[in-house]
Amino acid sequence: MFAEFLSRLIRPEPETLPDADARLALGALLVRIARSDGEYAHEEADRIDRILSLRYGLAPADAQRLRQQAETLESQAPDTVRFTRAIKDAVAYEDRAGVVEALWEVVLADGVRDAEEDGLLRLVANLLGVNDRDSALARHRAESRHGG
Repeated sequence: MFAEFLSRLIRPEPETLPDADARLALGALLVRIARSDGEYAHEEADRIDRILSLRYGLAPADAQRLRQQAETLESQAPDTVRFTRAIKDAVAYEDRAGVVEALWEVVLADGVRDAEEDGLLRLVANLLGVNDRDSALARHRAESRHGG
């Protein structure tokens, strides 16, 4: 299932992803940022569930199922650069800008702003084509929700 999805995603000329595929790809990106510091905390998984639930209007069980599928996809996805560029080509800017804010929420979920997560998030925002201003605004919104 994921091999076919990934091959479609990383084609030289990817098509716009159907909504369900975009949800899965963006979920995998949330998982990748959470795993980037070598510790995938329970708080980060819970935050991903809440983000997916709110963003896509999913019941908690459906959001958890989507996160579990995203975890599998993330473990099979190519390097972050190719994976993120493929998402950029297949997902609308507004959705990518919104996902940067969600990525910051995941980074902040465990109460530790780790250097590896921070660096990867900055790279990912750039690769997603989200400009510095929108990325900084997304970080500030996420930080204000986390009291920091």
